[in-house]
Amino acid sequence: MRKINLIVAILLTFGTMQAQRIRHDYLYHHIAYLASDHLKGRATSSPEEIVAARYIAKRFRQIGLEPWGNDGFYYTFRYKLSKNPHDSTLTETAASEPLEGCNVLGFLDNGAPYTIVIGAHFDHLGLGHDHNSLDADPEGKIHNGADDNASGVAGVIELARYFAENEVTEKYNMLFMTFSGEELGLIGSKKWCDKPTLPLNQINYMLNMDMIGRLNDSTKKLLIYGIGTSSAWKEAIDKTNTYFSVKSDSAGIGPSDQTSFYLKDIPVLHFFTGQHSDYHKPSDDLEKINIEGEAKVLELMIDLIAALDQQPKLDFYKTRNEETGKSSFKVTMGVMPDYTFEGKGMRLDGVSDNKPAFKAGLKAGDILIEFAGQPVESVKDYMKALSSSKKGEKVKVIILRNGSQIVKEVDL
Repeated sequence: MRKINLIVAILLTFGTMQAQRIRHDYLYHHIAYLASDHLKGRATSSPEEIVAARYIAKRFRQIGLEPWGNDGFYYTFRYKLSKNPHDSTLTETAASEPLEGCNVLGFLDNGAPYTIVIGAHFDHLGLGHDHNSLDADPEGKIHNGADDNASGVAGVIELARYFAENEVTEKYNMLFMTFSGEELGLIGSKKWCDKPTLPLNQINYMLNMDMIGRLNDSTKKLLIYGIGTSSAWKEAIDKTNTYFSVKSDSAGIGPSDQTSFYLKDIPVLHFFTGQHSDYHKPSDDLEKINIEGEAKVLELMIDLIAALDQQPKLDFYKTRNEETGKSSFKVTMGVMPDYTFEGKGMRLDGVSDNKPAFKAGLKAGDILIEFAGQPVESVKDYMKALSSSKKGEKVKVIILRNGSQIVKEVDL
């Protein structure tokens, strides 16, 4: 009887693995390696980031992809540091010495005239020397970046494996890309788009994954940005999505690598499972990743690609706020917006220890409705108000907490 039960268990396990389009164990393995202490947070241009690049290239080689960089699987570039990370203008400023970065690219050739790009960045904040850390005392602490963005890179590798093994699309080739330098201002994706190894007019569309590992199982909320960059997106997403509560945004410009492609008139989508209190902190670790949730995001992407397979090359639309330009932030409150919040105001998903908002008594869950006399109805309103503030300034903010208005004074 025990032998029979064992055989049944093995068959059930094998059947489940066969039915899975996305292998959960593979996702876990990739994230576990990329977000391990061994890689010390994958800071841009660090020796550990190069180790991560080699890992990705090895996986691409094993899958059977063709190298598509300017040096085999690697796309090397030189850059100077930008003083405004995630600035939508993507400008660089002078630095004492140029640095070298490295993207990783693998190509699945289906003999088609057009190509789908699937990408994610693999750099993170290293040991917290970078000013982007939101930890109260980040210096010397490993920022593993399991969600940001080992989750996205694992998604790229697993989608590459799936499409290499399954004939989902033969009408389009597929180019799988992982980018360096995103945390310093989208540098790696911009460098490739400026000097691509595939003509840009042969790209059908670009799908980007940045932080797809923390799906909330109760809300099932998935944020998809760039839906306004092609007339095909909304109908295809509505047709294929049967699981998520999707919150979409039309804008092609955003704080991740899809922006670089959008600025070259390429339709884009950016998939994101939401902000959380571990963002840009040492606590963004493997044990907090929702592997099953991430797998569902990837399966939606598979279905979306399949649904678009018989359509002609997607049209491209310019979207709102392309011309908003950059905002100069001289100060920070130390808050993390809840990008899934759909009411008026900006709900705080997290408040960083010992930052101005924390010292003023703001808490996660508060809804900011006014900043320095300016109404706040969205994250965009808050960013606009913050950009006009100065360091050392005291500002009054109004928040909603449990339905009651509270006035706080924040010392910036």
